[in-house]
Amino acid sequence: MLFSSFTFLFFYLPFVLLLYFALPAALSRLLPSPSARLLLQNAVLLAVSLLFYGWGEPIYVFLMLATVAINYLLGVWLATAQHKAAVLWLAVLLDLSLLFYFKYAAFVLGGLGIAFVAPKMPLGISFYTFQAISYLADVYKGKTAAERSPLAFGTYIALFPQLVAGPIVQYGEIAEALKTRHHGVEKAADGVRRFSVGLAKKVLLANAAGELFHLLAAKETPSALTALTALVLFALQIYYDFSGYSDMAIGLGLLFGFRFPENFNYPYIAISITDFWRRWHITLTAFFRDYVYIPLGGNRRGRWRTVRNMLAVWLLTGLWHGAAWNFVLWGLYYFLLLVLEKFVLARAVEILPRSARHALTLAAVLFGWLLFAFDGSKSYLTFSALGRFLQSLFGANGIITPGDGYEIGRLVPFLVISAVGCTPLPKRLLAAAARRRPLLRSALSLCGIFLAICYLADASFNPFLYFRF
Repeated sequence: MLFSSFTFLFFYLPFVLLLYFALPAALSRLLPSPSARLLLQNAVLLAVSLLFYGWGEPIYVFLMLATVAINYLLGVWLATAQHKAAVLWLAVLLDLSLLFYFKYAAFVLGGLGIAFVAPKMPLGISFYTFQAISYLADVYKGKTAAERSPLAFGTYIALFPQLVAGPIVQYGEIAEALKTRHHGVEKAADGVRRFSVGLAKKVLLANAAGELFHLLAAKETPSALTALTALVLFALQIYYDFSGYSDMAIGLGLLFGFRFPENFNYPYIAISITDFWRRWHITLTAFFRDYVYIPLGGNRRGRWRTVRNMLAVWLLTGLWHGAAWNFVLWGLYYFLLLVLEKFVLARAVEILPRSARHALTLAAVLFGWLLFAFDGSKSYLTFSALGRFLQSLFGANGIITPGDGYEIGRLVPFLVISAVGCTPLPKRLLAAAARRRPLLRSALSLCGIFLAICYLADASFNPFLYFRF
């Protein structure tokens, strides 16, 4: 079930909100204390999250329940175990074994020449597996206490707003809210506004960019201008697709009293690759930093060990995105860029003007998206097609063709609007205008929701790229 679907917007979400707020109110005489009402609300959230999870594949609800039960028991055991490291390794092995079976077994065994039919991958398994591992690692380090309530822990793992696409929420970030949280009109209004921004980004910008990308990428002999435009469109699609979903998740979290961490901070204005990864999928970067890079020693044990640790992180980052060679190469690509930036080109880059640094960073990021886009999902997006596309991009079919003037020219307004939307400018202008007209934010939110619904009513193209992760 997509957040940007009629089923979710008009049936599931209203039902959940009604149940979440009306049921405790109706039972207020039986539940006089705030803690009792919150307990019921957590139970409602867990139940509706399992419903959300099982909407497409009901059998995987049992996998989710098994994940919750196993990690809950391991967390309690870890808190009192004498050999904590052994318990932690056992827990990580169990979690990663499930992830390996569903996501990587076919890739690895196929590479060894062993026939294996890949099972259908459970929704959001990468996200909730990482959340479970981060929780257990924090209990091991004493960063957080083991959760003694199965209900609270189950709610944390299964919470539907961030289940599909993150943000990857570490337990400590919502531990307090699982036990006591406050709801109010202002927080709910913030949640609706944030959700409307995400819905508009996903439906009005990401979907349109995705349709246009596929239209241009499918051309047999595109000009360099057409290929570059297609690449820019894919970059816009993946940004608005994923950041829009993160905005919707954060907005939904606010509706239920949770504050999820930010996941994007205008990555396309970055002035270095390091800066880009501080802005793109922030919670994934934080996970690998806190639970892989730093435990391996980080940058504290000399240059070569730092490089080794970076290699481990970026191989895992690539594989996290998918069990395919293009994702492995994508991870290695960023590893090489970051090593060059950190150890070879650091001083040379610093003397460049900020605009030049931004342009070089954006060019490197765009080139990296090629490896991400050509994933074999279409006949024109295979590895062999990537070679032909690269030839086109570098002018093998001409820099520009007579038909480009009209075909690319009509996309300019959309490209300009989308590009400006990747910067903080719209948010700053809206904040300045809202100070003079306080109702403007709410009016624009309703307008965004209305336009998105109008688009969905007549749209057949409504994918979500990160469903596969």
